[in-house]
Amino acid sequence: MKVVGINGSPRKDGNTAAMIHAVFGELETEGIGTELIQVGGELLHGCTGCRACFSMKNGRCVIEDDIINSCIEKMVEADGMILGSPTYFSNLTPELKALIDRAGYVAKANGEMFRRKVGASVVAVRRAGAMHVFNSINHFFFISNMIVPGSSYWNMSLSRDLGDFEKDEEGLETMKNLGRNMAWLLKKINS
Repeated sequence: MKVVGINGSPRKDGNTAAMIHAVFGELETEGIGTELIQVGGELLHGCTGCRACFSMKNGRCVIEDDIINSCIEKMVEADGMILGSPTYFSNLTPELKALIDRAGYVAKANGEMFRRKVGASVVAVRRAGAMHVFNSINHFFFISNMIVPGSSYWNMSLSRDLGDFEKDEEGLETMKNLGRNMAWLLKKINS
């Protein structure tokens, strides 16, 4: 089994990445493979609404000059995915939104490619706005027929400055619980 984590933060080694790695640590303890993909900071196109994915039906977006299609391939291959974003004015990063829109359309056009995969969101926030980001990512999972595990709190951390996540004891425990719950769910689904 494998889980792909997608970091929507332009800070490659920032708090969002640290949160994903905390979940990964629990998954890896349970023998589940992990891979981190960096989309934050990449130049990504948003969905144009051309609907070419519905006519091509090849599991790819027609836009070929960025990393979205390689991300979609890894999302399809994985048993689960973690999408992470910092909170930008109460919203997710534009890079993660581009991935959600384009991957979501391609998955719908190709027989619900993410159906019954496990999906989890993680959100870094300075103070407020995290729930909108958390809900936006989870809306993608729910409309994609995915299964979403819970944790001991919403999957967020009060983290703005580099290293803040490591100081957030409750946030760290929430990520560890999420990883344990995700591992349990993946094993149940795949047994």
